[in-house]
Amino acid sequence: MKGRKRHIVVDVLGLVLGCYVTSANTADVKAAPAVLVWVIELFGRIAKVLADQGYRGDLGALIGHFFAEQQRSVEVELSQRPTATKGFQVEPKRWIVERTWTWLENARALTRDYETLPENHEGMIYVVMIRLMLRRLTNNRRMRKLKPT
Repeated sequence: MKGRKRHIVVDVLGLVLGCYVTSANTADVKAAPAVLVWVIELFGRIAKVLADQGYRGDLGALIGHFFAEQQRSVEVELSQRPTATKGFQVEPKRWIVERTWTWLENARALTRDYETLPENHEGMIYVVMIRLMLRRLTNNRRMRKLKPT
């Protein structure tokens, strides 16, 4: 997508907890606290955040600064690629976020940038994720009849 950068926070199942859409020229480290602080406040049980190399920098210090007065510590761990390997190397836990991106890209509303405001695009991400979760809960994808016992 041209001109937009989407930052998402997902749980271990790959479900979107928070989203923040910025312009493409915004650095990842600058945009991350906008969504991370909100998600960590909303979900109080979060103790560890895994991030990729795009978020390297003072992200841990920023998150620690926001929660210093609450006596709460949240560990920020950056995924590290082994230095000895060449070529493609699977990073642990990274596939969870990549799978979520694939789910979101399957939605027609997110394949093109139809919205003019970034807030509207965030809303569409949440709507697509709600639709995905409802489909899983109702098992609507495979309409099969229950066999009488």
